Amino acid sequence: MSFVSVMWSIWGVLVVVAIVLHLYRESVSKNEEDQIYLDEAFDHEKQAQAEIIEKINKVEPILKIAYWLVAIMTVVVVVYYIYDICKTLGFLG
Repeated sequence: MSFVSVMWSIWGVLVVVAIVLHLYRESVSKNEEDQIYLDEAFDHEKQAQAEIIEKINKVEPILKIAYWLVAIMTVVVVVYYIYDICKTLGFLG
């Protein structure tokens, strides 16, 4: 397996992981309310919202890491192709 195919495979896997995490976070947060209920009759709503926020807070750091890894791999891909173009054109020995 060549370096290029491994590089693109890693990039693709990272993008898929980031997309899946992003979609999960969006599906969890779609039920999040913007209101705060102060009445005790809405304790069940407050508990449900706390559970949603807890799930979002668990996935958020992993999602940020996934975004950074995708960005780093994108830079690796771009640098590889710039290097390859320079080598092909004879700029590099």
